[in-house]
Amino acid sequence: MAQHDTDPETPDSETRDPEIPDDEAAGREPFDDETAGREAPDDEGADRDDLDREAEELGVAVMATSRLFVAISARALASTAESLTLPQLRALVVLDTCGPVKLVALAATLGVNPSTALRMVGRLEALDLVDRRTNPDNRREVVLSLTAQGHDLVTRVLAHRRAEIRKLVQRLPAEERAALVPALRALTTAAGEMAVEAYDTARAVRGIVEDPLDAAVPPRDT
Repeated sequence: MAQHDTDPETPDSETRDPEIPDDEAAGREPFDDETAGREAPDDEGADRDDLDREAEELGVAVMATSRLFVAISARALASTAESLTLPQLRALVVLDTCGPVKLVALAATLGVNPSTALRMVGRLEALDLVDRRTNPDNRREVVLSLTAQGHDLVTRVLAHRRAEIRKLVQRLPAEERAALVPALRALTTAAGEMAVEAYDTARAVRGIVEDPLDAAVPPRDT
């Protein structure tokens, strides 16, 4: 009776090791019923979720810091000139920062309409804090500047505010203090045009008066 040789490259079921799964024996990854049909993790979605969470936490922290600084400014103002409001203080600070400006520039910087800014200026002028004159280059325009008393008031309020902030910063460890300014500057840099300062806003509407005011021109009546 003829004897047939077995092909060594194709082992039959009797010669295969029963302890080794078919997939592993064939060099394939073993099949797992629990992971079958499960999608691979979405790394991009996870990154989006992390960014959303960080943005939310940053927003909460920045708003809390903003309220803190508003409270500090309010206390500084109350200790110096309690009859003034924070919007009026802001107007005085803008004039102190930018120098003589047109009424339209002050309104743009404060984010109010010119009529609202004009009423505010009227109150500050009555307190001898703001000087209002006709623009010698265009008599239809009103130019505003701080009086000596207005400048003195701004200086005292800001000095009081700096003193309070200094006390607050002193409570922080040195490492945290060192990290604060770079982090805030990085945020405003990332904001780009959204972080425009008062002087830039006033210049953007051509509201900065470069030439000294003509003292001979009387104040314009309301």
